[in-house]
Amino acid sequence: MSRLESFIRRLTAQREILDLICRDMQLGDGPVIELGLGNGRTYDHLRDRLPDRRIIAFDRVNAANLRSLPPEGDLILGEISETARAFAGIGAALVHADIGSGYDDLDELNLRWLPQVTVDMLAPGGIAASGVPLDHPDLSPLPLPEGIRPGRYFLYRRN
Repeated sequence: MSRLESFIRRLTAQREILDLICRDMQLGDGPVIELGLGNGRTYDHLRDRLPDRRIIAFDRVNAANLRSLPPEGDLILGEISETARAFAGIGAALVHADIGSGYDDLDELNLRWLPQVTVDMLAPGGIAASGVPLDHPDLSPLPLPEGIRPGRYFLYRRN
């Protein structure tokens, strides 16, 4: 499979999972956390699907399209592994992490802190969606939407 085809499948899986969460899953009252704002496409999608929800986005630097910027106070810049820790206990309804790099060594570094930070931010019963697997005893895997190949994207509920 070409890298383009792989990218399209990843984005399709991401969209299908986020739409499933927003449409069919009961989300608590807490904010939505977007770990990895990037260009802001996913943030914009979540903002469209959850218009009344506070969405807090994290990234190392601001590289988002101007139309996809969170309001002041909801864009947290710096090393996500450090800045996100300050939001432990926020009671997030959803944490979406799209910070996979496609390089095993870099992703391994993120996986040293990402599962715990995700759990720390989520409310009990909160949902986590991630482009990389989140191995943590407080996260239970959830079924993926039909047509999404296992291992393409990951969906969890906090115990």
